[in-house]
Amino acid sequence: LGLLEVTLSRLSLVRKARGRVVNVSSIMGRLSVLGGGYCISKYGVEAFSDSLRRELSYFGVKVAVIEPGYFSTNISSPEKISRATQEAWDQASPEVKEIYGEKFLASFKKSIEKLESLCCNNLYLVTDCMEHALTARHPRTRYSPGWDAKLFYLPMSYMPTVLVDAIISWS
Repeated sequence: LGLLEVTLSRLSLVRKARGRVVNVSSIMGRLSVLGGGYCISKYGVEAFSDSLRRELSYFGVKVAVIEPGYFSTNISSPEKISRATQEAWDQASPEVKEIYGEKFLASFKKSIEKLESLCCNNLYLVTDCMEHALTARHPRTRYSPGWDAKLFYLPMSYMPTVLVDAIISWS
């Protein structure tokens, strides 16, 4: 909600200046592969940005969205994710624990450990997209930095749902 509040609070100035709005979402705003609020919030950033872009184009304001893939940041830290997962599990009701089982928890934690090998360390790929979105004469509407975003998640976002569900379940 902070992204919306900050953007809307400065919108009159951006409109007057015929400026730009650059929002950072995630490739998970196009393809939801995990539960919880993260993907939901990123879908929201995408929808907000799309509607804002259409509304503000009349005033000459450009709106761009940066949709990074997996990068090594605080939010992608396997230790942090594993700790938060364990805390959520510890607070879950006995019914939820019984439904999902310890095997699910162990499998999820194992997949978290693999996350680190998928993360890109070159954050300049993201910041270069931000710079381009802010300074280019003709900025793109969407930027998807990271090999995984371009070669895996973007194509999957256009595939039939049944196929995507099978790929995600398999992995």
